[in-house]
Amino acid sequence: MRDKTIVITGGFGALGRAVREAALAQGARVALIDYAPAPGEFANDPLALGGVDITKFDAAQAAMTNIHAAAGRIDALLNIAGGFVWRPVAEADGALWDRMYEINLKTAMTASKAALAYLEASHGAIVNVGAGAALKAGAGMGAYAASKAGVLKLTESLAEELKGKVRVNAVLPSIIDTAANRKDMPNADFSAWVRPAELAAVMLFLASDAASAVTGALVPVSGRV
Repeated sequence: MRDKTIVITGGFGALGRAVREAALAQGARVALIDYAPAPGEFANDPLALGGVDITKFDAAQAAMTNIHAAAGRIDALLNIAGGFVWRPVAEADGALWDRMYEINLKTAMTASKAALAYLEASHGAIVNVGAGAALKAGAGMGAYAASKAGVLKLTESLAEELKGKVRVNAVLPSIIDTAANRKDMPNADFSAWVRPAELAAVMLFLASDAASAVTGALVPVSGRV
């Protein structure tokens, strides 16, 4: 990844930070985009863009334009932005389903579309974050799993549309070992979960030249669950 520019959506979150750390260790330049304001540690970093609502295409496009202007190129887009809500169908209103669609699927679509011209110029890669639940959903995961299933189909479709130009793959994690997940599931066996660094390693492999022959793949990263 040396001298490549990687853009991470949801970059200020636990997984985004883990991917950033791993990418920097491999010699990459890393740009972060997040809906949250930029933390103080990134206050003067032109490649750390906070307060960006990438459910809106114009906002995503402006962010990619600014990153390209600052870095000179974009080689990979890692779509990590998203969220999870557990809610049985009987208790979930349409707003929840809309929200899961917006933050999990639409963000991946708008960011990918906004970055396409730059990625095509560098023969780059897109790596989306799907979910194991997109293949087998549990109770209360209808809205979340449906939105992540959309991410899988977006990945497959984009891989076909961009074959020979941009590689597009997705990872399908089970439960990621984050502070938020530990708080929500305090009695779980945390050692079985996927560590952010483990998922970061798979994502960066898919974004790298080492995976030059891989596109349209949906890669389970289930840890020990």
